[in-house]
Amino acid sequence: MVDKSNFELEIEAWQRNRQYTPEILATARKVLEELRAGRKLSDALHRHPLPGGGYVGKHALVAGYRRLVESGEWAADEQLLARIRMKPVRTLSGVTTVTVLTKPYPCPGKCIFCPTDVRMPKSYLPDEPGARRALQHDFDPFDQVAARLQALEAVGHPTDKVELLILGGTWSAYRRDYQEWFIRRCFDALNGKPAQTLPQAQSWNERSHHRNVGLVIETRPDHVDLAELAWMRYLGVTKVQIGAQSLNDEILALNQRGHTVEETRRAVALLRSAGFKIVLHWMPNLLGATIDTDRRDFARLWEDVCPDEIKIYPNQLLANAELYNYWLRGEFRPYTTQELVELIADIKPTIPRYCRVNRVIRDIPSTNVVEGNKRTSLRQDVHLELERRGQHCHCIRCREVRGKAIEVRELRLDELHYTAGGAHEVFLSFVTPDDHLAGFLRLSMPGDASPRNELADLHAAAIIREVHVYGQSVRVGASQPGAAQHAGLGTRLIEAAEQIALQYGFGRLAVISAVGTRAYYLRRGFKRGALYLVKNLASC
Repeated sequence: MVDKSNFELEIEAWQRNRQYTPEILATARKVLEELRAGRKLSDALHRHPLPGGGYVGKHALVAGYRRLVESGEWAADEQLLARIRMKPVRTLSGVTTVTVLTKPYPCPGKCIFCPTDVRMPKSYLPDEPGARRALQHDFDPFDQVAARLQALEAVGHPTDKVELLILGGTWSAYRRDYQEWFIRRCFDALNGKPAQTLPQAQSWNERSHHRNVGLVIETRPDHVDLAELAWMRYLGVTKVQIGAQSLNDEILALNQRGHTVEETRRAVALLRSAGFKIVLHWMPNLLGATIDTDRRDFARLWEDVCPDEIKIYPNQLLANAELYNYWLRGEFRPYTTQELVELIADIKPTIPRYCRVNRVIRDIPSTNVVEGNKRTSLRQDVHLELERRGQHCHCIRCREVRGKAIEVRELRLDELHYTAGGAHEVFLSFVTPDDHLAGFLRLSMPGDASPRNELADLHAAAIIREVHVYGQSVRVGASQPGAAQHAGLGTRLIEAAEQIALQYGFGRLAVISAVGTRAYYLRRGFKRGALYLVKNLASC
């Protein structure tokens, strides 16, 4: 049996005890009163143990707090809630991510490194945290979303701005009727009521309590074309994860990946031209690779592909993958943990400031790994190595303000220009005096040969691919002292993007809006198009 995190154990305890006893609520109130008086949480808990032994869990503190607020006895106190919130890092990027998995389905890929389990979509294992939750709910999209919202709310996280992360292998290989049904049911869970059609569910979500501010799917490079882009926009997709794995055709062929580097470049260029945010998966230690070739391969990512986000997934040797047989024959050697730490510490400082490193290891329980690295704390190990070297990573994740208070007047507006996939990209960012990132905007200005012009909304338009303001997620319409969210930074970024687009000769500006952020852009002068929101800059 796989050990569960404290977070998941707390959630399960809450689910078993939804009706808290009077003793628990009375103790929770005492602890909360101590916190309001300025006492430290640890001291307050120890001063008020439960009658039967032990201490009140944070989920019970959140439940007690909410009852006091809902009854009108106490006024809402976001700072108090922040002190009792479990795992605040989960919403420190400004949104709440809800992960769901699609049902098992045949994958077009034959990759030798992917695990195979008939209970799961290709490449997933049933004891990975997200996969375990999906299996528990029989891969039902409504149940997965509803249960996750309920669990997050129970431990104090705001759930009014939700990014839906749909995993499960190659999304584009699933039947389209299943795709549409799956996403509609996700929206039904967000909206709290069933819709007859996906457009109806999307329309309701524009005003829902749980608004979808981002929709992410994952697919293969060889499944991306203009028709697929239009279909993804119809579904409401705003971000696409692409499994590049390597930018070396020989390595791709050895690992039976089934696509070429050129197909990866073309797919990323198409996605960029249509405004999608791009997350690239990159895998060191594939069959045929070495530490040196991986270093050179990583450098190729920034020559023209230039992903917005990246997941570094070191290849892991699993008994139910074909690669296991290569290892038995002595044809494959997994890197050691130390080799991986040194490799990633070498390459991480080279990542551009416009890119975010989402992961540096898959969340695969170590019991599944046959040989090689078994540590899931690889990111922390790499940061310790960088600290030892006196080096720093300047990627987005390493510079986010997170829970740090900011002074808006002290922020500077930076412009970073670069070329990728035939487009002129501008990364606009608000940065603190100590170089922490408070918010950013991605503006893309296509070249003359851009194929995306076949999408009518984007004709002769520059496009905003992303607007993101960092810091602990603050509820829609609320404010918090020192918080980056709802401080007007998004509006200022959009206004700066409009001026840059005009300077480069664009009279129109489009935005790839999520369903739940449409109202935000409509209030800022954008109009509804077929698949995007569009603004005529000549009339500004």
